[in-house]
Amino acid sequence: MSVSPGSGAPAAGRRGRGAVAPSAGGSAPAAGRPAGGARSALPVPWYRSWRAFSGLVLAAAVYIYGWHVTQIHLSELWRGARLIRPFVVALATPDVVTRTAVVQQAVAPYEYGGAAPPAAAPTGAPALRLSRTSGGSGDRVTVQGEGFGANRGGTLWWENQIGQRQPLTEFRTDALGRFGATIMTPDVQGTRNEIVAEVVTGYGPLRLSQTFLVVLDRMVETVFLALMGTTMGVVFAVPLSFLGARNLTSHLPAGGAVYAVTRALFNLTRSIEALVLAIIFTVWVGLGPFAGVLALGVHSIASLGKLYSEAIESIDTGPIEAIMATGASALQVIRYAVVPQIVPQFIAFTIYRWDINVRFSTVIGFVGGGGIGFVLQQYINLLQWPQAATALWMIALVVAALDYASAVVRERVV
Repeated sequence: MSVSPGSGAPAAGRRGRGAVAPSAGGSAPAAGRPAGGARSALPVPWYRSWRAFSGLVLAAAVYIYGWHVTQIHLSELWRGARLIRPFVVALATPDVVTRTAVVQQAVAPYEYGGAAPPAAAPTGAPALRLSRTSGGSGDRVTVQGEGFGANRGGTLWWENQIGQRQPLTEFRTDALGRFGATIMTPDVQGTRNEIVAEVVTGYGPLRLSQTFLVVLDRMVETVFLALMGTTMGVVFAVPLSFLGARNLTSHLPAGGAVYAVTRALFNLTRSIEALVLAIIFTVWVGLGPFAGVLALGVHSIASLGKLYSEAIESIDTGPIEAIMATGASALQVIRYAVVPQIVPQFIAFTIYRWDINVRFSTVIGFVGGGGIGFVLQQYINLLQWPQAATALWMIALVVAALDYASAVVRERVV
């Protein structure tokens, strides 16, 4: 059968570009639809997947239960803000510098149950005169002072026979350096007491406070405590790391057992926190920085050993195979094929571990391991917030300085 050129059926070879060939049944599919009338299989968005929905529900349930278990109450942040306010204020005013106060002082004796000695006659120096010099607790006594600095504030103290003081009242002198005040004698033990008047007339030059000197001394101890602990960790971790590298021990007799035992030792030691180790060594060798050195050293052995061994396992095996092909011994392979590749990473890991140990030393001091943590705990227990703020600022500055120094060393050496 011949087909004329003008017929509707396209001839083979004259089919237009992009034309769709007829189906087996003789009918052409509609544009945009696959053969057979099936719809296109478009990917389902993740948020419409039942697996994703189930995962979100499970995650929500986990977090709701975790919120309940951990007893999170955000309202406590607001209610407890007043308790933390003294510490926040102290952070802005640490006890770093101080001035020695120039104090004028006058003392007058007061006897309970007896006659006090007569007061000395005024000599131009600060002096006190009492309306009565003996009596009992609860008596009203008028105190007059003279010879003090003009227009200065002062405080009257009650001091017992063992030197304990309690404030009575505050006063302010007039233009002639005199003042008058009425007090009630307190209920205290003992018979010999004194009424003391103190007026601050000025301050000496600025100088470093005693708190700063104590904190600085403990911070130096902390840095060297971390240094000795890190050094102890490096000395033992380096040889053990070669035994914990699979690519080195696999060529040795019983290498699999050596590898397994070494890695188990690393994992077991590393699972015990340095704080727990510090408690153990404090009982063993007593309070002091030596216990802290041992705790940091043992923990550093495990941590550095794991990092070192993983660095060894990630080295290029080409140099190892080349040197082994020459018949070199195991020590020669390590010396010429392994060590040159791992020295930069070992240096970086060691410096980073020293940085970590400086921070660990602060917590170790809380359990008697020496360092700045020991005095920080005392300041916190005594609610001496400015002194505690001084220790915290010192820790932050030293850690930042060590971090910067370690970054410079790694940049130049590694």
